[in-house]
Amino acid sequence: MSSIDPKKKTAMQALTLVVVMGALAWASVPFYDWFCRVTGFGGVTNTAEAGSDVILDRTIKVRFDASLERDMPWEFKPMQRQMEVKIGETGLAFYEAYNPYDRPIAGSASYNVTPYEAGAFFTKIDCFCFEEQVLQPGERVQMPVTFFVDPELVDDRDAKYTKVITLSYTFYEIDLPEETALVSPDTDELTKLN
Repeated sequence: MSSIDPKKKTAMQALTLVVVMGALAWASVPFYDWFCRVTGFGGVTNTAEAGSDVILDRTIKVRFDASLERDMPWEFKPMQRQMEVKIGETGLAFYEAYNPYDRPIAGSASYNVTPYEAGAFFTKIDCFCFEEQVLQPGERVQMPVTFFVDPELVDDRDAKYTKVITLSYTFYEIDLPEETALVSPDTDELTKLN
């Protein structure tokens, strides 16, 4: 019988541990995203191509919240603080972003819905979340969110008592695309930034 050198055995175990931990770290984000979409955990919403076919005679209040990651230099706010919609009715809300700096800034937004048990019933038709947004110096944009509250909410054991749903977006800065066009205020010429 040949025995394995203890130093080699320890090195192989350490290497195996590093590979397993790396694989778990790589798989954690897609697995967590899948878990949240399936269960509605963490306020993850549903998406749809069109509005609901059923509109109930019961209303629900939707509040809108906006925040920025610590070093994000934009200004960001909802254009309306809340609205009341019928359950199943398509709602349209706007958020406004403004870049007060003298350089282009790219951002992307993540979202959350509270209470968490209502997240699975808050359905977005169109949204700006997780999309790259590039604002030129001094640029102000309004970004729409089209949504509805799924009528199945009224039959859910936990969510049926929900009276208010809060949709929160947080913008964070991301790297600018390789080539970003900047319109010079003094001329109409485009300048390439790298």
